[in-house]
Amino acid sequence: MNVKTNNHPVLLALILSAFSALGPFTVDMYLSSLPQMMNYFGTNASLIQMSLTSGLLGLGLGQLVTGPLSDVYGRRKPLLISMFLYLLASLACAFSPNIGIFITLRFIQGFIASAGLVISRAIVRDRYSGIEMVKFTALLTMISNVAPLISPTAGSAVSTFTSWIGVFIFLGLLGLFLTVMTVWGVKESLPVDQRVSGNFMEVLGNYGSLLRDRAFMGYALVNGILFSGVFAYVAGTPFIYQNMYGISPQLFSILFALNGLSIILGSEFVKRLAGRMDEHRIFRIGLMLAFITTAAILIVVLFHGPFFLLFMSIFLFAASIGIIGPVSFTLAMESQGHIAGSAAAVLGTLQFALGAVTSPLVGMAGENSALPFGVTIFMTSILAVVAYLFLVKGQASALQ
Repeated sequence: MNVKTNNHPVLLALILSAFSALGPFTVDMYLSSLPQMMNYFGTNASLIQMSLTSGLLGLGLGQLVTGPLSDVYGRRKPLLISMFLYLLASLACAFSPNIGIFITLRFIQGFIASAGLVISRAIVRDRYSGIEMVKFTALLTMISNVAPLISPTAGSAVSTFTSWIGVFIFLGLLGLFLTVMTVWGVKESLPVDQRVSGNFMEVLGNYGSLLRDRAFMGYALVNGILFSGVFAYVAGTPFIYQNMYGISPQLFSILFALNGLSIILGSEFVKRLAGRMDEHRIFRIGLMLAFITTAAILIVVLFHGPFFLLFMSIFLFAASIGIIGPVSFTLAMESQGHIAGSAAAVLGTLQFALGAVTSPLVGMAGENSALPFGVTIFMTSILAVVAYLFLVKGQASALQ
């Protein structure tokens, strides 16, 4: 690895997490402004949530492009260009004249932001493997999830002094900061002799081999399906918390940040157990916790339970994501070093593409019903368990 932090994993994790933060900042920072934006554009909750969906689609599909580009041209050059373009896209969002253009620009913004997510993951695979990758990924996850802790709060603070427009100007400044960070802090981590050719058919062939790898796809699907439950939470809770339970935008931001803390606690759990407990067992613990907590969310919703029970169920669900994320990434990426960018792209794309499916589902019954949210998030855990049993555990049984 040729980042200026060779012997300092914490500093390296800080640098890489800054690029990973583009995802949560792009998605989370304007959440508390959604009701305000609905009035500004003179539209409804479903159409405003579509801007979240378009951003998620951009984040997902963009990784399919930037991942292979980083396998062909190295990590640094695509990262540098993308960070500068993110600055321009964010400023364009801030001055959107109508909701239609805003939704389109959100897709472009998400597409460009995907480079930070996928290339930072590829850099991790360039340097680490095995237990060391589990530990470093857990450390990176812990640091990266400071972004969900502060992004809604930062968005709420900015919109208090200006409006939602100021939120996107802030994101533009973040893009400028990351452009400077790329120039200062990142050198190339993928040697020329380890890069793949720019042949389009070879890129497609790499994706084909990944899609045929049952174990890789099993871990990627479990990770992606459960993360789509997170996006359902992201899209649904601004309206459920504020409209149904009377939570203020400021308190919503604090509660949202606490769920980021829960993900950090889950990642710390992985970091402490890595090397002392088999990764597959840690993975199964996280999967079981996700199933139990999403079932609890559905029960609370069905019986119109108290807010505290709903919040605690979501809080523990977030912990399961903190457990599953680092372990599933390691188990999926372990044998994909030669095409780490493409492999990381598949992992990330599944998260955001599936998130783009679940996000609009939570608003199907209007902004004053939590039932679609409860059903959607519980179904993600059921589908994740099915993917694990058929693709991961099923293959292991067949090989015995």
